Amino acid sequence: MKSDAEEAERTLKAGEVVKIQLGAQIDGFCSIVCDTIIIPSDSNKDGELPGRQADLLLAAYWCNELLLRMMIPPGTLATGTDEEKAKAQTQKPYTQNKMNELLTKVCKSYEVNLVENDTCWMFDRNEIESKKKLIFAPGEGVRGEGLPELGEAWGVEIGVSLGTGKVKNFSDRTTLHRRTETTYGLKRPSSRATLSEVVKKFGTFPFSLRQLEDERAGKVGIVECVRGGVIRSYEVIGDKDNEPVARLFTTVGMCVVVRQFHKI
Repeated sequence: MKSDAEEAERTLKAGEVVKIQLGAQIDGFCSIVCDTIIIPSDSNKDGELPGRQADLLLAAYWCNELLLRMMIPPGTLATGTDEEKAKAQTQKPYTQNKMNELLTKVCKSYEVNLVENDTCWMFDRNEIESKKKLIFAPGEGVRGEGLPELGEAWGVEIGVSLGTGKVKNFSDRTTLHRRTETTYGLKRPSSRATLSEVVKKFGTFPFSLRQLEDERAGKVGIVECVRGGVIRSYEVIGDKDNEPVARLFTTVGMCVVVRQFHKI
């Protein structure tokens, strides 16, 4: 944020692991993507990475590929023989426990760990955290709910770490927020003005304080909004051991592709 001079002057350094995320929505239907890159140094300008950094990115890539395939509902073959389609329809979907087991196996082959409580959410209109969710490397008392079905859209997230995968909050200022369904009587005029702008501009989708008309006023007004629960803040978190983390995020739709041929 421009109003935080020290953080605004922060620059990317060679060897740092950087996550780049983008979201967009049309009429309440959204799509989110995230990729991870390594800032190149003078010694690896040709694109080659040191062993452990390469392990980190490869583990994230293959975990993501595996997860996307495991999420596909059985019996969705659009091509193949009748026998192959019938066989596909008899298969049972992967359970969350089985998904977690296989993802952990991939991570072990690269000597990395899944990020704790990594969550994939079902998307609905105007909602990026709907009624279903898959949770990997779940903490105590944490569990997912439901499995993907045809006709649904999902935000598929995978995170792997060179450390234990346990997470902690950093001291950096939280700049990313999202409105909740909670109602609360805000007392400060600055808080009410901030909430009104959020509702008008962003609806229920995430936003950065940088996007508010008055950044400094927004920093003041957001405090009571978060305290009252009408706005949720996305804390800045990282690996508990301060080890690098790679993250991928993909938006997918569960559907069957059917080819149609028309006579001319």
